[in-house]
Amino acid sequence: MDKRKILTNGFIKENPVFVQLLGMCSVLAITTSVMNGIGMGVAVTVVLIGSNFVISLLRKVIPDEVRIPAFIIVIATFVTIIDLFMHAYTYDLYKSLGVFIPLIVVNCIILGRAESFASKNGIVDSIIDGLGMGMGYTFAVVVLSAIRELIGNGTLLGIQVMGESYEPMMMMVQPPGAFIALGLLIGLVNFLTRKKKA
Repeated sequence: MDKRKILTNGFIKENPVFVQLLGMCSVLAITTSVMNGIGMGVAVTVVLIGSNFVISLLRKVIPDEVRIPAFIIVIATFVTIIDLFMHAYTYDLYKSLGVFIPLIVVNCIILGRAESFASKNGIVDSIIDGLGMGMGYTFAVVVLSAIRELIGNGTLLGIQVMGESYEPMMMMVQPPGAFIALGLLIGLVNFLTRKKKA
């Protein structure tokens, strides 16, 4: 299988957020600031790469009947490692992301990639798939976070970007703003990809 295609699939063509609409709970909840988006993106990417690696390595010894519970145990192990690491070294980010870090265990993106890719392909391809999907997820949440933080607070990464006369549109950092911004971005991605195909 073409490794470049595996890597880039998750970025645009099969982007887990803009195209597959997976993991929406965390996407809508944590994208109130760019720092949250980066933190969540890195956490999901690390779990994707680690779980894809282990599941691909064990794919021939895990019986079909127990594959889903086995996948969840592997995913939960990596999520626990990330959870403890963030608690120890990035405590403010850990508090900001809250319950959404442990909930990575049930994120559809990770279990979906374990079932559809890592359990059927070799180790190197599975690691590349995890990296590509993780980069696609991170790209999506950072773009969405930047739009919401800029319009909702007038800042980017906490630094004031908009002029003093700018009045922040607080709705953008609240749930309705998440739905509006995500909907517009999905519409834009659909428009651009259809235009490219035509």
